[in-house]
Amino acid sequence: MPPSSPLVIAVDSSTTSSKAIIVDPDGKVVALGKREIQLRSPQQGFAEHDPAAWWNSTNEAVAAAVSQLKNADKERIVAMGVTHQRETFAPFTEDGTPLRNGILWMDIRASDQILKYGTKDIWELSGKPPDVTPAIYKMAWVKENEPGVLDKADRVVNVHAYLVKKLIGEWKDSVACADSLGLFDIARQTYDSSLLEIAGVREDQMVDLYKPGEVLGEIQESVLDGWGLSQPVTLVAGLGDGQGAGIGAASVDEQTLYMNLGTAVVAGVLSEEYAFGPVYRTLAGGVADTYVLEVLQSSGAFLPTWYRTAFWNPELRGRPDPQLERIAAERAPGSGGLVTLPYWNAVQSPHWDPIARGAVVGWRGSHGRGSMYRSLLEAIGLEMARSLDGLEKATGTTITTVRAMGGGVRSPLWRQIMADTSGKPITACLEDEISALGAGVLAMASTGVHGDTSVRTAAQAMARFGDVTEPNQDNHEIYAELGAIQGEMYDALKGTTDKLQAFATKYPDAEVGDVE
Repeated sequence: MPPSSPLVIAVDSSTTSSKAIIVDPDGKVVALGKREIQLRSPQQGFAEHDPAAWWNSTNEAVAAAVSQLKNADKERIVAMGVTHQRETFAPFTEDGTPLRNGILWMDIRASDQILKYGTKDIWELSGKPPDVTPAIYKMAWVKENEPGVLDKADRVVNVHAYLVKKLIGEWKDSVACADSLGLFDIARQTYDSSLLEIAGVREDQMVDLYKPGEVLGEIQESVLDGWGLSQPVTLVAGLGDGQGAGIGAASVDEQTLYMNLGTAVVAGVLSEEYAFGPVYRTLAGGVADTYVLEVLQSSGAFLPTWYRTAFWNPELRGRPDPQLERIAAERAPGSGGLVTLPYWNAVQSPHWDPIARGAVVGWRGSHGRGSMYRSLLEAIGLEMARSLDGLEKATGTTITTVRAMGGGVRSPLWRQIMADTSGKPITACLEDEISALGAGVLAMASTGVHGDTSVRTAAQAMARFGDVTEPNQDNHEIYAELGAIQGEMYDALKGTTDKLQAFATKYPDAEVGDVE
């Protein structure tokens, strides 16, 4: 029997680091460990990790978190859950040795394969629009550009499956993790042979699938010894970081939307039934046998961070600055006609164009750094408002509650702009490591401490919320006008950005190295 007040370990292996939290039944984080992961960019548009870093950073982060507990509290740990950066994958031998670097979700090398293989039929089958994020197209790139690498692999898997192998010694995966590779018949939530063929992988290279929250096995004693634990700890099937954020925010009904203002801006709602539509992508839900309808913008917090790094105080190394926030807040909405297309990392919802490029239009001599910074934040808000409107129209369901998380929530200016552009109140989640909390909810649900083993019950008991940002109706009306103008710019510039892509392909920027 688990203790009356158990603790669980939850890991989020993300793009920049692995974080481990230890959580109690109320959702309170009692310990935190974190280890960085080096991002590699060997060519323009490439984004890779050494897969060994996924395990080493996870192992060290968990050990650091456990070390902060008293011995009596260490003994309360009974279960563990994992969430991870979706779409990222690598090929491995049977013993877990990687055959090449892992290719990340944010990697944009496979534009040719997207154009070659991406069709509406594949979108409807997999739930994933032809876009830069699904792994299927990057697997096809490896198939066509690195012959033999995938053929030699015993396993071609995502981050979660690799971590499971290291934790329990067996190759197993969660439906809510493997789905993001784009190899599923999403309505059936299992692999599809035609999609595997496009990717250049075989079904025997995949691993056994479990529903999120199901028990996968017990963590190996050698791993537990390294963490300073002596009791058995159960590992449950995890979920992708987007689904994890939704569970951590208790977005477990069809009217409650989670909005993660992270490196990318991701927002989604639960659906009890499979649905397909042009505005969103469809994923396996963190609640077993459900779906998540998700809209995505890759240029989220990446965009203001890029601006601060390139053009602001170099001593801050891209970190937020209250002075910049202040001068941007002093500008009126729209800065007198300055508008941005935030497609620095191509565009997902609603155009799903892997070669789209960003633009800032409307410059005047009266504009300065504050105007541009505000325009970047507004662009993200305008795009998300358009996506949410399309999501509501497509599903016929009104979103009544928006729960926001991620680093962007800490910016009062950005949070207010997101409320003003969407016209919806935004409630801040208190937990910073919200995706990890979602994995912790799944682990805690398995203990039955909340009266049953339902993930919905555990999510509602463990989610914690802060203040609410109400929209300014006057600003909302201004942004509706600006949004209509911005909405015309993609089509107006499409021919030009296509030519720029061809130019950049012909004359690539050779001065690209590892991102520090």
